[in-house]
Amino acid sequence: MKRAVFLDRDGVITREPPYYAHEISHLEIVPGAAAAIRRLNEHGFLVVVVSNQAGIARGYYREADMLSFNRAMEDRLAVAGACIDAFYFCPHHPEAGLGELLQDCQCRKPKPGMLLKAGRDLGIDLGRSFMVGDRATDIEAGRRAGCQTLLVLTGHGAEELKTGTTAGDNVAEDLAGAVELILGAAGRADMVPTEDESRSV
Repeated sequence: MKRAVFLDRDGVITREPPYYAHEISHLEIVPGAAAAIRRLNEHGFLVVVVSNQAGIARGYYREADMLSFNRAMEDRLAVAGACIDAFYFCPHHPEAGLGELLQDCQCRKPKPGMLLKAGRDLGIDLGRSFMVGDRATDIEAGRRAGCQTLLVLTGHGAEELKTGTTAGDNVAEDLAGAVELILGAAGRADMVPTEDESRSV
């Protein structure tokens, strides 16, 4: 089975503005994030984005807007040779969702539904995989899915750490630092990619 690194989007890959991110004009990649994703690609990890998108549930933007934002992000990452293998998102909210989007679903982090679905869809060994996020909800979702977890201090991470919320199995300054820890952990566990797991770059 494959190894994966699950990434929250806003605050980990992209800078999180003080509102719900969806406008391409405000898209900004966190420094070092593209190179970090490329390193994961080169070491045989699947890179999977798992993102709560409550702005859809609240009616602030459409699913099509989010998809356009994601495509623009992919294009900018591709310039640096970085690839996202899959995107999963939750458009629901248990209290503020509109219409059918008002539901207490299994996919909204801190529930692990998105990670579990990705595991089934993509043949991922969740016990050999990692979740990187900037919120306690990311960390909790990763733990519930059986992944190792890392909190990054970009986005909301520094605030989360100050409040004493869960810091995950490790803490890193940013995604680049998290990838250093992931690759180190993979090496210590002798998790060298097999020929089937390796990707051509």
